[in-house]
Amino acid sequence: MRPAPTDFAPGNAEYVDLVPEDDIISAMEQQSSETQKLLSSLDESKAAYRYADDKWSVKEVLGHVIDSERILAYRMLAIARGETASLPGYEENDYVRAAKFDTWRLTDLAEHYALTRRSNIVLLSNLPEEAWDRRGTANDNPVTPRALAWMIVGHERHHVNVLRERYRV
Repeated sequence: MRPAPTDFAPGNAEYVDLVPEDDIISAMEQQSSETQKLLSSLDESKAAYRYADDKWSVKEVLGHVIDSERILAYRMLAIARGETASLPGYEENDYVRAAKFDTWRLTDLAEHYALTRRSNIVLLSNLPEEAWDRRGTANDNPVTPRALAWMIVGHERHHVNVLRERYRV
């Protein structure tokens, strides 16, 4: 079952709308396979490419996708387990700068991606039904684990589209 519009902040609709699938676990598995295939087609030179001086490199985009998935998954886990404290936001540009993804080997980033995604698939595959719709607060907005799962997939789709359109990956 897809998330309802009341399950997430309106600003996240762009990501949820990129995921028409009803079976989010299958969507995550398929997306993981496609993204890993895309990553295996790159070499270190292509992974260092920026389409403009002030834009992230391919490695930085990938690192941002991984960081965001980890953060969204933490929120998903915390809320599914009944967390009532408001969970913090994060500044994506600060995270990318601090991580120094351009110093990472592409193979390490690809493995980090695959392990992060696999972990989240296992988590969601074993999430009790009632946990999917628990309400929590993240970045000062109400959200459910269901919505966060869709946001993970939609966020990655957004960035893979950017990689294809602007980076010619």
